Amino acid sequence: MNQAQMPHRRRHQIGEFVASGDWSDYWSTCISRAGHGRILVRGYPVEEIIERLNYTETAFLVLRGELPDARETALFDLVLRSGVDQQFISAAVGAARFTASAFPDSPVPALASGMLASGSVTGSPQEPAQMLIEAVGWKLPPAQACARVMQVWGERRGRVPGLGHPLHKEAEPRAITVRRLAQKLGGWREHGQMLDAVESHLAELKGRKIPINLAGALGALLADLGFDPLVIGGLGALSYGMALLAHITEEIRDGVPLRIIPDALGAYYDGPAERHIPERRS
Repeated sequence: MNQAQMPHRRRHQIGEFVASGDWSDYWSTCISRAGHGRILVRGYPVEEIIERLNYTETAFLVLRGELPDARETALFDLVLRSGVDQQFISAAVGAARFTASAFPDSPVPALASGMLASGSVTGSPQEPAQMLIEAVGWKLPPAQACARVMQVWGERRGRVPGLGHPLHKEAEPRAITVRRLAQKLGGWREHGQMLDAVESHLAELKGRKIPINLAGALGALLADLGFDPLVIGGLGALSYGMALLAHITEEIRDGVPLRIIPDALGAYYDGPAERHIPERRS
């Protein structure tokens, strides 16, 4: 059973605790337990995790609750290393560097700014994953599923997520590589194949190719691995975190304190011409 299919524990309303007076499970977690010189993570002693697992395996265990097999480890590692960087194309980088230029004392606020700017417009894989999980769940023939995707997401968002890029018009190099390696590792399955079908369907409608982007490729790969869309969205931001930290450090060490946007770099005012407040009569 994958994470998206796992039964969730019922969420309690605060009124239930107030009414019953029983707060014994108000704070509960199945992720870890700590106390008296002992730490268990998903049931495993933390000493064994540190000694026997690498970062990718540990991250998978924390998020999914079980150890990954060799295929899952390779695919998840592919996800974690695929964000890398692409100069200033991501708005998350701009947000992070602006914050770093104004707050050079620590990288943490700038990291938070960059993470906060990691959304559907800046390339989060969450919406592509939601689209693909939904489309696969319809259990329709590919052509019908694609047509319904166009209708549903056209009404919902005005576009189909996971396709297109402002710079890479013919092909997104990271997405191509992720897809190729995922196929080689046996990780491009029903959600990846659905994304391929959506890309082809949209090309037929538009008369030109709108390529799969990195968010789409990661959304498909992680959906095929069985991750929850909420986790997928978080992974999109975290996978870019190292690039953000590199940009932040560069900005603090070598950048411009308190960056501004002058007219020469695109600042443009299109409001009213100069005017004055009428003097009030006493």
